[in-house]
Amino acid sequence: MPFYKKVSDNVNSLGTFGNMMLQMLPADLAFTIFVPSETAFERDLRLRANDSLVGEKMSDTYAVISRILGFSAVPRVLDSAMVGAGEELSYDALSGFTLFISKDVRGRLVVNGVKSDKVDIRRGKLLVHIMDGVIMDAEFEKSVQPDFDEDD
Repeated sequence: MPFYKKVSDNVNSLGTFGNMMLQMLPADLAFTIFVPSETAFERDLRLRANDSLVGEKMSDTYAVISRILGFSAVPRVLDSAMVGAGEELSYDALSGFTLFISKDVRGRLVVNGVKSDKVDIRRGKLLVHIMDGVIMDAEFEKSVQPDFDEDD
């Protein structure tokens, strides 16, 4: 039995930021989106729904979410069953960033080193995989990392 969880059209599992990402895409076109989990948004990007959707932070949050969408959305359907064991697929995301997609020994999707938490969530023509991390290029990753150690 594979480790990953298949979920069918569960809006709540996407979280606030995941739903924001999906709302930025046209509903009538087929896309696959590798959405960070709520935990990953907080851990890796320091975004919290309660803090990020009020006042001046709201526009910054939308800018970050749209940038993450560019790194993690592919204009085609990529169901988890399409990736065979020992196989690596590569596709360009909307931003042109190359995504390398494979499965680990436990059957989880792995995209650019980020493992899936839940897969194959359908929202109309959109297919969503929830990831335990944020897919982004090195330049953007540097821009969202703190300039100091949080222990200081």
